[in-house]
Amino acid sequence: MPFERFIPFRKRDMIAVCEALISQQTTLFRTFASLLVNRIHYEYHQQLEELKDSYSHFDPNKDTRDLSFSSHSEKKENQQTFSKGFARLLDAANFEQVTDEDLEAALNEESLFKVRLAVSFDDFEDVVFYRRGESVKTETIRTFFGLRKKQVSFTNYDKVAVYITFKDEAYFKEKGQTPVSFKPGSTIVKLFQNVPKADLEMLFPNSEVKMRPLDKLIISASAAIGGTMVLVTKLGASLLLMASFLAFWLGFKDDQVELTKQSLITFGVGMGVFGSFVFKEWTKFKNRKIRFMKALSDNLYFKNLDNNAGVFHTLIDAAEEEDCKEALLAYTFLLKCSNTFSENAASFGAARSKNEITAGGMTLATLDSVIESYFLENLDCTLDFDVTDAITKLVDMELVEQDGDVFVARTLNDAVKILDDYWDNIYQPV
Repeated sequence: MPFERFIPFRKRDMIAVCEALISQQTTLFRTFASLLVNRIHYEYHQQLEELKDSYSHFDPNKDTRDLSFSSHSEKKENQQTFSKGFARLLDAANFEQVTDEDLEAALNEESLFKVRLAVSFDDFEDVVFYRRGESVKTETIRTFFGLRKKQVSFTNYDKVAVYITFKDEAYFKEKGQTPVSFKPGSTIVKLFQNVPKADLEMLFPNSEVKMRPLDKLIISASAAIGGTMVLVTKLGASLLLMASFLAFWLGFKDDQVELTKQSLITFGVGMGVFGSFVFKEWTKFKNRKIRFMKALSDNLYFKNLDNNAGVFHTLIDAAEEEDCKEALLAYTFLLKCSNTFSENAASFGAARSKNEITAGGMTLATLDSVIESYFLENLDCTLDFDVTDAITKLVDMELVEQDGDVFVARTLNDAVKILDDYWDNIYQPV
């Protein structure tokens, strides 16, 4: 199973870890951390506003009015803008795109909830699934009508984000279908938690509950046995009467069939019993399907975290947290090995080359290895640290300098001054 970029610890906890690593100038480091976190927050606030603006043109849940009419081409353009921005946001929040192979496997695997679903992919113009936090879980399920318990291991996704754009109204009119649960041409965004990989298909908005072969076999067998009993015990006399009447009418029998009042009553009672049996079996079929739908809705109720505009509000916060943790960790580990800061700089990071030790920094590969090793040895966490993203942010903020392929952290005093100057000059008069 591939390692995750997601850092499964709170931002506050990572600040405490960094403080413990520095062990000096902790007050100054807290000031640095606060300034850095607020700068990243401001940048994500701008990204949030851009997403809100592009999504407002096709938000199915908006409660505001538009001052001007958006043409079809403008809506399409805004959908494309939102799609790109949303993909960047998910990448920043350390989500991974679910591949077509994973989706295909989910559709072919048996659901853990014993619900068979059918999805009409032709209804969608665009479908993208993202996931974060992949693990193997084990649950006990009941088989053979609840008489037997069975341990099942499955791949579980901690978070799943869904981005779906429906085809326009003309497509559904041509199909002869009037959607009730969604608006043609709209884009929906959803966020779920604790979703088994085998049950990804239940997240589609147009999924329909279908009977499994086993369920059909059980219902068919029950109907066949019950029908035979009804025919033999309740409809025997009525069937004989009807057979005799048809034989006489078709000329296969010479004896005239006398339809007495008693025979008609018997025939009517028999047909009533048969109709009651058919209705009962149909009701059993519908009730079984309703139970499956309830199982599906119950699971979705507890797995759904957010919908539409609320999703990217949640993801903005998640992406901001990830960026802060990555930047703080990368800067702290570079600062820790700096010749001007650490009393044991030469020995910090055994994998460092002489060139790195002389420069007082680390290459991307060394920094990545040192941070991942620290998490594994000290926090019992296997991690694929996104070192490139972290260093890019720090270099853009001028908190880290590059000397060839070696990256060196500026001193805490310089870093605090740089961040403070950024806020002092953020709004310049025109």
